[in-house]
Amino acid sequence: MRTLVIRIDPSNPSVEELKRAAEVARRGGLVAFPTETVYGLGTNAFDEGAVKRLFEVKRRPPDNPVSVLVSSVDQAKSLGYVNEMARKLMEEFFPGPITVVMKAKRDVPKIVTAGTGKVAVRMPDHPIALKIVEFAGVPLATPSANVSGRPSPTKAEHVLQDFEGKIDLLVDGGETGIGIESTVVDVTEKPKILRLGAIPVEDIEEVLGEVEVVEAPSMKYAHYKPRSKVVVVFGDSREEVLGRIRELVYELRGRGLKVGVALRRIEDVEADLVLEMGEDVREYAKKVFDVLRRFEEVDVGIVEGIRGRGLAKAVMNRLIKASDEVIDVER
Repeated sequence: MRTLVIRIDPSNPSVEELKRAAEVARRGGLVAFPTETVYGLGTNAFDEGAVKRLFEVKRRPPDNPVSVLVSSVDQAKSLGYVNEMARKLMEEFFPGPITVVMKAKRDVPKIVTAGTGKVAVRMPDHPIALKIVEFAGVPLATPSANVSGRPSPTKAEHVLQDFEGKIDLLVDGGETGIGIESTVVDVTEKPKILRLGAIPVEDIEEVLGEVEVVEAPSMKYAHYKPRSKVVVVFGDSREEVLGRIRELVYELRGRGLKVGVALRRIEDVEADLVLEMGEDVREYAKKVFDVLRRFEEVDVGIVEGIRGRGLAKAVMNRLIKASDEVIDVER
């Protein structure tokens, strides 16, 4: 089996091709497509056999629930009980990079909720993703389109690296816009942020008041890790950070290892691979998963980390989980 790839221009999407992808997903096929965050891998959320295949292809642990994409608030209400907190979040952020965790309704398959009794719902803000869900006519169980534990995909080529010949259809809609996943908020009881993401904690708190940040039980598994070793170096002094990176490169290459570096701004570093992340945190976020995959060209990848709140904090959360070592030069 070869994965069928269709290319759709997100600025002028073909309705015919979108309906084609939607029909494959509705019938229980596995369809990868871009969202505003990362590429997702979707199938009919009410088709238990299809969702089981989704878990198997992703190698996803059965106790790790999958998020469900919807095309409207009414569709979200068909899946879960929308309390006042959920209503506020949906009014403020739907469609957008937020996943709202609610008490699931009885007909939501247990494989989707992983037996938790909760359902995670998101309405994507992307012309391809939103229309595919709308044309499918059913909610789509849609985790990120990568093998569990691997860096999330922000390009179609990333999806093929993990799933060529294993999924039915890939919609190539170019590079995703934000580059990291949605913020996950559980509102079944006291509101909790289970995963930092594209919407900052501060924005959530403007809507709900004080929100506790905890780590979802599913985060106990490895996340975002490339096949090479990753080292993150950060600190308040860029000069000291660059000095430490140069020392590491010299030491590792002296041991015969191929070394890659990813810097916010290109500097003179004698590495085998030099990548630029960007000074702006939005550009940095957009590149982070691609950089982690590029590091598989070398033995060790070294990243210049960032400090900050909001999106910067969410990006560092991803890098730390992907890393084998974190160095704070201030300590």
